[in-house]
Amino acid sequence: MPPRSPLPQRHGLDAAWVCTPERDRPGAPKPTWPSMSAWLQERVSESVDVVGLLDQRRFVYENGTPVAGADPYRPTTFVWFHRDLADEPVVPGALHLIYRDERIVVIDKPPFLSSIPRGRHVVQSVVVRLRAELGLPELSPLHRLDRVTSGLLVLATERRWRGAYQTLFQRGEIHKVYRALAPLRPTLELPVTVRNHLAARPGLWQGEAVPGAPVNAESVIELEGRLGDAGRYKLTPRTGRTHQLRLHMLGLGIPIIDDPLYPVVQDVSVHDFRRPLQLLASELAFTDPIDGGARRFESRRRLPLPAEAATAE
Repeated sequence: MPPRSPLPQRHGLDAAWVCTPERDRPGAPKPTWPSMSAWLQERVSESVDVVGLLDQRRFVYENGTPVAGADPYRPTTFVWFHRDLADEPVVPGALHLIYRDERIVVIDKPPFLSSIPRGRHVVQSVVVRLRAELGLPELSPLHRLDRVTSGLLVLATERRWRGAYQTLFQRGEIHKVYRALAPLRPTLELPVTVRNHLAARPGLWQGEAVPGAPVNAESVIELEGRLGDAGRYKLTPRTGRTHQLRLHMLGLGIPIIDDPLYPVVQDVSVHDFRRPLQLLASELAFTDPIDGGARRFESRRRLPLPAEAATAE
């Protein structure tokens, strides 16, 4: 692990770092770089403008001193820098703060906003937005919520609190309730408990149910009422596999309305915010592992999630 970064966060993101190899590591080739700039060109030029960052004094050593282009090569040396970020369309919709104390933050996420910075969604993510807005540089999510899914997400304010709360999620001691809009199927007997084995498919967006494999996913599906021609369903997952509720609803013949992946992958731009997935993480409850208090939270959003919610709120 590197020493503490000499650079503060930028846009809610930690500085990136690289380290030159050891000179005397057994079996390692002898360094042939005449300068630190030559090593940086070989190491990171595919992802950053090395010459530009050197000119702007944006590469720094452990003590905060900028790396100069003429600096001789140094073995086992850490260098920090911030990458330039690509422009990202602003994801519409309010990011509601539901609860905050010294240990956790609970938010109500709009559709299309990524939970963590990843790929083309960096600044437009819950973590990056809230680190800056709340002044919490170590803020990080305690569980997963798909980018296209709306609703409740719990985050730890500091690294020291993560373990205790993540254990609750890992042990299934968090009670979660989702709501979804999906077609009505008159012949389907509900409530029903779906139990099967779900697996990711390498290189594909969709997961799949694997017949005959040991059960690793379980959900309770109930019909609460009708909304127009659709059914309003209450979904209670007892496990937390990727796309679990979306796959279980698909398997029952009632795929969630406006799902861009199921039953077929839709050719929809990641910047198209017009048709939010009708899946909402609506309730969440647990016993606080630190003080033993009962915690229960409810989303402010309601189904159907209208197109207007994806453009203004």
